[in-house]
Amino acid sequence: MNNELIPQPNWWKRNWPWAVPVGGCLTILILLGVTVGSIFFGVTSIIDDSIPMEYALEKINSDPEIIKLMGSPIEKNGMIQGEFNLINDEKSANIKAPITGPKESGALFIRATAKGDNWTYHEIRVVIQDNNEVDLINDDLD
Repeated sequence: MNNELIPQPNWWKRNWPWAVPVGGCLTILILLGVTVGSIFFGVTSIIDDSIPMEYALEKINSDPEIIKLMGSPIEKNGMIQGEFNLINDEKSANIKAPITGPKESGALFIRATAKGDNWTYHEIRVVIQDNNEVDLINDDLD
């Protein structure tokens, strides 16, 4: 009787037929997730740091009616939605941002266009959760 031990092949030699496809698919999924996440957060930060967003936040933080309803300071709070387009030298922004103050929270709506660096605001409106609505563009016209 022969009692010699038969050497076992290493882990890679035993498992490569399933490890290669699974590893390749996982690598592709991870790269796809990183790419989509980078694009998403890049676009969100462009909208978040845009001139219309900064202007509207300054405007609502200096409006007595909004400060009375929401408190001060009023800040962005959550995921910004919208679009920011640049075609030749013309820009347009259509943004909805959740905002919050010490008393109340709500949403900020901004619609603006620009030729060069001169922005024209068509809508800066705050809707507070208890359905109060303050239109800052029409308030400027009064």
